[in-house]
Amino acid sequence: MDLVAACRAFVNVSEYGSFTVGAAASRTAQSVVSRRVAALEQRLGERLLERSARAVTLTPFGRDMLPLAQQLVQLADRLDHEAEAARHRPLRLAVPAVCPTGALAHLIARAHEHGILLDPRPAGPAERAELVMSRQVRAALPAVAPGEAAWTVPLGLAVAEDPGGGPLYLDVLRPGRADRALRPRRVWLQPEDDVPHVRDRLVRLRDAVGLRPAQLAVARTVAAAAADVLSLGDALLCSPGQARELGLHWRPVGELGPGLARGYVLAVADDADADAARTGRECAEEIARCLGATEYPEEPV
Repeated sequence: MDLVAACRAFVNVSEYGSFTVGAAASRTAQSVVSRRVAALEQRLGERLLERSARAVTLTPFGRDMLPLAQQLVQLADRLDHEAEAARHRPLRLAVPAVCPTGALAHLIARAHEHGILLDPRPAGPAERAELVMSRQVRAALPAVAPGEAAWTVPLGLAVAEDPGGGPLYLDVLRPGRADRALRPRRVWLQPEDDVPHVRDRLVRLRDAVGLRPAQLAVARTVAAAAADVLSLGDALLCSPGQARELGLHWRPVGELGPGLARGYVLAVADDADADAARTGRECAEEIARCLGATEYPEEPV
């Protein structure tokens, strides 16, 4: 006997005082409802309902059993609801805040094709690591050194005026004696690049070529840094794709070569989360596009 179905039949008939109406409410044939109530009575060892030509009423035993039957039906309904929600639980993925909206849309669509309801959550490097460690997200794209990365993104300097071919060298920003009273040109790091494997290399280079400490700074926002590039002649450390989006001219850093890059891996909060791991396999190309890992220009941007 299906105990939940039998209790549901008993509850519906009790509520409406009729096998006919109770069966209609549960969208079940009256004969099936009658058999289920009879089976429940047999299992419990007492009659639950008094049947007459005019109405169906609860017996004293039925009144005692009704609240428990209602609870069982409610719990069964809740179980079904929670199971449905779990099957359609979105896969929250912490992604870099610099990911373009269009690329994220393609990533979400690609995940849908594989039955994964993806919910990207933009965040900075430190926050992404904390989110996946505390299991507030099911997966994240933390920043790692390029040698440890599944995806790497080339970094260079973006400037407002076309500098011509070849790389940009940081030492050209070194103030001369005549420039001491003027604001020196700066190199702006984005919050996404305020990580040791990027920042520390640039700090060492800044000191080696004789720039002032303030000439290397972390921007509050990409927009604010780009505005200083356009109006004050500063430079922005960024990927080729970001430079193109901002209408700037991108070149690699001459002293550091192509090795200066962002690195990313897919970190999963729960190793048993098959969908989270599958996202990295099935959506690898779309993730690369979001990160800018597909941008390796042979010609100046």
